[in-house]
Amino acid sequence: MRRLLEESFRAAVAAADPLVVLSKHLPPRPRGRVFVAAAGKAAASMTVAVEREWGAVEGIAITRYGHGLPTKHVKVVEAGHPVPDEAGERAAREILESAKRLGADDLLLVLISGGGSSLLSLPPPGVSMAELKALTGKLLKSGAEIREMNTVRKHLSAIAGGRLAAACRGSVVALIISDVVGDDPTHIASGPCAADPTTIEDAKAILARYRIDFRGPFSESPKSVRAENKVIATAMRSLEAAGEVFRKAGIRPEILGDTITGEAREVGKEMAERALRTKGPAALISGGECTVTIENEAGRGGRCAEFLLSLGLETGGIWAIAADTDGIDGSEDNAGAILTPESMKQGLDGKAFLARHDSYGFFQQLGDLVVTGPTRTNVNDYRAILIL
Repeated sequence: MRRLLEESFRAAVAAADPLVVLSKHLPPRPRGRVFVAAAGKAAASMTVAVEREWGAVEGIAITRYGHGLPTKHVKVVEAGHPVPDEAGERAAREILESAKRLGADDLLLVLISGGGSSLLSLPPPGVSMAELKALTGKLLKSGAEIREMNTVRKHLSAIAGGRLAAACRGSVVALIISDVVGDDPTHIASGPCAADPTTIEDAKAILARYRIDFRGPFSESPKSVRAENKVIATAMRSLEAAGEVFRKAGIRPEILGDTITGEAREVGKEMAERALRTKGPAALISGGECTVTIENEAGRGGRCAEFLLSLGLETGGIWAIAADTDGIDGSEDNAGAILTPESMKQGLDGKAFLARHDSYGFFQQLGDLVVTGPTRTNVNDYRAILIL
């Protein structure tokens, strides 16, 4: 069963591989220049896919530390994620200035993937990178959902919320690998090429909801921009690919949806209830992005591992996998973990590990972490529970 779960995860990741899916979505090459602006965990692999098709193009790709790949023409910059840093700020400023220099016959080809919000981070006048770092850290610990975080980011940016597209006189095409529930381009990487429907007041309300004090200055985002935003890979397509793996093994796949969010441990409880009343053989497959609210100092966790630990406590043990398709669960070195029917019978105090958000430590001691290294794509979390 372990191999089957791992195979299903590999299938989910492969369905979002830029080297496989991107080329058929490229627009016609323009008469003028092409500038590639890539940001996200898949930025390097998306850029390589473009270079394979179009050859010599200029541009900048910003990706997470350790997620880079060799490219022939486009400069790859590694930067901070999930908290932004000065390397990303410098590269984002260079991208924005390059976009401003493009003419009417030129093309700004923007390659967007999950993680782009922090990697393509350019504070507006009056806000320092140090302030943005501190605010991001508070938001990450608050339990705010990704849409809420991105609403705040879009009003504290010189490049997000449609501003990159608005700065360009040429054609703008954004090819997007979605890691956001609902696949809305305005929220993926904070929508650098999408008109933003949210407002400064929305951003302030979110900060107030989580009791985070930040006075700005905030800036309003464009409500109309000229750009084509095209989503080329989604969580649902990856879940369907994983479902085929189970189907071929004689196990009925039940895709519960790619929009399952909430506190990781609570989602684990809900999924346990669903699993216990499901007749097998079946695989309950889901995607989405859970959150983990950190009240005090915590152990080494990750939302996927915390989901699994909660699931194990509620079921007493079951075959399941939960892993982030980018290969990194939270800020650790694992993509996620595997739960087995024996996981809760090994003498470890699962409740204590969960209480201190140390799910990484729990599964590390069992030898059940899933470690893939960077996958260089990202379509959110993948979860599968086997009922046999």
